[in-house]
Amino acid sequence: MAYHVLPDLVIHDDDIVVTYIHASGPGGQNVNKVATAAQIRFDAARCATLTSRLRARLRLLAGSRMTRDGVVILTAQRFRSQSRNREDAIERLLDLLRQAAHVPTRRIATRPSRTQRRRRMDDKSRRARIKQGRGRPTAE
Repeated sequence: MAYHVLPDLVIHDDDIVVTYIHASGPGGQNVNKVATAAQIRFDAARCATLTSRLRARLRLLAGSRMTRDGVVILTAQRFRSQSRNREDAIERLLDLLRQAAHVPTRRIATRPSRTQRRRRMDDKSRRARIKQGRGRPTAE
């Protein structure tokens, strides 16, 4: 099975390793018997469909969820069933990849015009005069 992150980016099922672990938190007697939490591992360093720029942005976005070897590890335990936790973890991985694929537009540095600077200074001096007029009257 293949997951379509973007029209030109496809992640194959072979690239994702799913293991099931015991979920933490409340769950009664069932929590110690059934491994419902899904932990997925995505080896971004060895994935052929990712570009080097995408890998770099993914490393920044993933943060501590990515190991030194370039493996993204996500754990999902919101739901009580293995299948829903697996789907949740995969969806979170795909969202992370979509965020990494989005290239932010670069900001172009601009300077305020001379008129804007003059208007700002005039407003500041006007405001200062208003505040100076609020003091106690002097005894003359």
